[in-house]
Amino acid sequence: MANLIDLKGETPRLRHPEKQARPDSPVQRKPDWIRVKAPGSKGYSETREIVKSKGLVTVCEEASCPNIGECWDKKHATMMILGEVCTRACSFCNVSTGKPPAGVDEDEPRRVAEAVAEMGLQHVVITSVDRDDLVDGGAMHFVNTIESIRAASPGTTIEILTPDFLRKDGWETRVIDAKPDVFNHNLETVPRLYLSIRPGARYFHSLRLLQKVKDRDPNQFTKSGLMVGLGETKEEVMQVMDDMRSAGVDFLTIGQYLQPTRKHAPIDRFVTPDEFRSYEEIARAKGFLMVSATPLTRSSHHAGEDFARLRAAREALNASRVSGKSA
Repeated sequence: MANLIDLKGETPRLRHPEKQARPDSPVQRKPDWIRVKAPGSKGYSETREIVKSKGLVTVCEEASCPNIGECWDKKHATMMILGEVCTRACSFCNVSTGKPPAGVDEDEPRRVAEAVAEMGLQHVVITSVDRDDLVDGGAMHFVNTIESIRAASPGTTIEILTPDFLRKDGWETRVIDAKPDVFNHNLETVPRLYLSIRPGARYFHSLRLLQKVKDRDPNQFTKSGLMVGLGETKEEVMQVMDDMRSAGVDFLTIGQYLQPTRKHAPIDRFVTPDEFRSYEEIARAKGFLMVSATPLTRSSHHAGEDFARLRAAREALNASRVSGKSA
């Protein structure tokens, strides 16, 4: 079946035009541990109304996140800025792909900030589509959004989940200098699978972006995530963990890849809860301050609670270092 999207009353178009020539791949039946309830609570409806009334886009909807019911019930929504059409064509992602309308919505940062204040968020996650068509890759739109949230809701901590700013001539430094509380950029998968899963990206460029954040602002928390179930090996995942630690990444998330449609990359297998627990133990032993590794873990899932734990973990580590020096 063709996957169509209707952009504000315009003629519906294919959501993933680059994938239509691909043969259908089988969709595996989900195991019991991966199933979630359909959304429909009062809190979910209230969050949806706020998002729609501000004319905002969320990655929760665009990427078909399985946790949308739980998060929106708590008024936790991950805002997706820079439009809803991505210039990349990753084979795992359900966000619409193609050529975005020219420019950016200059009023969007204000509306995002209003929504954050209206929902009373203590912690907010801001992500975006890739905008390779923009000279700065959307960097200044991130900066403007961060500044608008700080003005409208000074007590809210801000987590950003950014594109890689590939070939954008250092514009990412403006985003780093805006000092979000958490700078997240997902590596997504192991290097061997980049060509088929994340063809528009470069593994070591993404790794260097995370390193650059730490080099420029050592106190800024960094975060990155992996999907599993795409055909990677345990040894490859462990190597990525080591690479992340070498880049100073504080927080690692690992979740099960779920196939959005038959045209997307097939699931190689469903990783068991026991395997996720093993990954968490290994990652903690490697020195990550925070690790979230479950089948339904996503970058923004429980982000507020996890940020509080992340900050507490750093404080405890610093206290232990001071105690060790004085002993």
